Amino acid sequence: MVGSVNRKERNKMKDVENKVRAIIAKHYRINEDDIKNDSSFITDFDGDSLDIIELVLIIEDEYGIEVPEEVAEELDTVQKVYDYINSLNV
Repeated sequence: MVGSVNRKERNKMKDVENKVRAIIAKHYRINEDDIKNDSSFITDFDGDSLDIIELVLIIEDEYGIEVPEEVAEELDTVQKVYDYINSLNV
């Protein structure tokens, strides 16, 4: 039973990663293979603060969530987005 919970959790995290990676690739018009967990939206994808706001809005719509402004300001890397969504258990 414990193993199945861990497997479920790993599958959920992988699903979040795949979905967010696809959203980022489409939003920044880049190849998914160019997206690394430590990629910065500003330095690696030549984005700006407006790009990040737009990305957060897309993620909010996709997951049916509302990201508080103070959290959104901290979501500057791909990994931080993964971690935030996984922390919500959506």
